Amino acid sequence: MSLVALLTDFGLKDGFVGSMKGVILSINQHATIVDISHDITSFDVMEASVILNATYRYFPSGTIFVCVVDPGVGTERKPIAVKTKDYYFVAPDNGLLTLTLKNQPVEKIVHIKNYTLKTDVNTFHGRDIFAPAAAYLSKGLDITLLGDQLKDYKKLPDLEPTVEKNLIKGKILMFDKFGNAITNISILPEKFKLHYKGYTIHEIKNNFLEGDKDRPNLIKGSFGFYELFIPMDSFKERFKAKKYEEILIEY
Repeated sequence: MSLVALLTDFGLKDGFVGSMKGVILSINQHATIVDISHDITSFDVMEASVILNATYRYFPSGTIFVCVVDPGVGTERKPIAVKTKDYYFVAPDNGLLTLTLKNQPVEKIVHIKNYTLKTDVNTFHGRDIFAPAAAYLSKGLDITLLGDQLKDYKKLPDLEPTVEKNLIKGKILMFDKFGNAITNISILPEKFKLHYKGYTIHEIKNNFLEGDKDRPNLIKGSFGFYELFIPMDSFKERFKAKKYEEILIEY
């Protein structure tokens, strides 16, 4: 398998993505490169983690995911490559892989030190470290040859909702293109009351047109989490919602 999937916050203006693709194809001209997204909010590791977790499972076994949302590039944070039962992941060790590796049994983790581009720049690991590592993996390189094996990887804190007696405390993780608020809540009891900014929600909508246009609505979205939305409008703008705002659920 020589399928490489890219996920970054680089955008398409500056040629960063093109440089990475050029490196991959220079090493493996038979590689197939797929773009998941290059519009992750700048520096937003949490958003990248959510989007990777929502998409990776729809790719064929053997796919190599290159994920670069890396505000700590050039610091002591490690560049890592991870092998699971079905996939490879190449990324900074900054928590980006938290949600995905929670669902994928990890077989090997490697601190990437070998098979890199030798440059005098320390600010573009996407091109100089992650892209070549992915390219060599796509040619069948044993992951252990990339560097020293590690026992663990960094995890983002406080991703899970907290559960107390008759109360779930969740939060907003991110907003999608339409302004829907993706929460960290994936399971709800049959009977519940969700509280947000003075509104109470006690039912789950079946589609995005079914909701009330004058108040928050709740739906199970394709990210695998419950989402707050307004039909054909931006929940984020309408309610001036912010990341990490608390959501309380009584049950």
